[in-house]
Amino acid sequence: MPRTPRDLADRMRARRDRADDGFLRETLTQPREKARATARAFLDRFPKQAYMSEVERWRELPGGEIEFTMRRLRSAD
Repeated sequence: MPRTPRDLADRMRARRDRADDGFLRETLTQPREKARATARAFLDRFPKQAYMSEVERWRELPGGEIEFTMRRLRSAD
């Protein structure tokens, strides 16, 4: 059975989502400009220095929308 990059990405996401690594994640799909604004607002609200926050994944979907995952430490609340 051939494996596609999408199959690998789905398996990796499922494995990561099961792991309790102390991070909260939020995955969104938005138009590019809204995605940029959302990511900036997230990083302003949860600075990297305090929350180890980051854009964990960012990819363009067919049609120009962006799927992205933001993450931050759960323990920083």
